[in-house]
Amino acid sequence: MARTKQSPEFEIEVDGEPYVWRLQRQPQWSSDTKSYRGMAIAARHKEGQREAVLEFPAGEQPKYGAPLLKVAQIDPDLVARAIASAIVAGWDPLSRGKTVTIVVDETGG
Repeated sequence: MARTKQSPEFEIEVDGEPYVWRLQRQPQWSSDTKSYRGMAIAARHKEGQREAVLEFPAGEQPKYGAPLLKVAQIDPDLVARAIASAIVAGWDPLSRGKTVTIVVDETGG
């Protein structure tokens, strides 16, 4: 049986509330849309179940053979702004339901 490899989760506090986030998707080429896609971060409230996937714009495409994005390179302030933007956009982290996908800009807004 194949194991799924999940990236580790990290804790962050946004507006006094505890959240957990992880890198959902590396920036990559998408054959579906025939374009380069940016990274995506999955976030949820520490006591909640409903997850939000925060999609960032593609940005500049890396050169062939460039190393993958490391989680340590992601600014925690960027993650906090993206989570706050998702809440403003209508994501209720303590509700139940399907995962919500929210597109944010390169600053997390």
